Amino acid sequence: MTEPSPDLGYTAEHEWVAVDGDVATIGITAYAAEKLGDVVYVDLPKPGSNVASGKVVGEIESTKSVGELFAPVDGEVVESNQAVVDDPTLVNSDPFGDGWLIKVRFAALPELLSADDYAKLTGE
Repeated sequence: MTEPSPDLGYTAEHEWVAVDGDVATIGITAYAAEKLGDVVYVDLPKPGSNVASGKVVGEIESTKSVGELFAPVDGEVVESNQAVVDDPTLVNSDPFGDGWLIKVRFAALPELLSADDYAKLTGE
């Protein structure tokens, strides 16, 4: 299991958030990827779509279950990771790297969980 990085923010829905200026790169954590099992399908919002914090913006299907992707910020999707749509296994093999899901331009960043808080949430 990969330790939560102190450089990222986290949500209780198991997403990670990396902030670069006014753009948040969002993915699911290694913990979530492990719980899902082998990911076989990813549905992501199109660039230009508006997303709202706490609302469902996509879907991740695995051999075990179907999970929803929630937006941790309000804003506009500026990029969706087509590589993950084409090869959903990237979510399992590299959830914090090539397995990122969407990039959202935001006006205000909500309060996110720290790495320590996320570790406590997951019992890691």
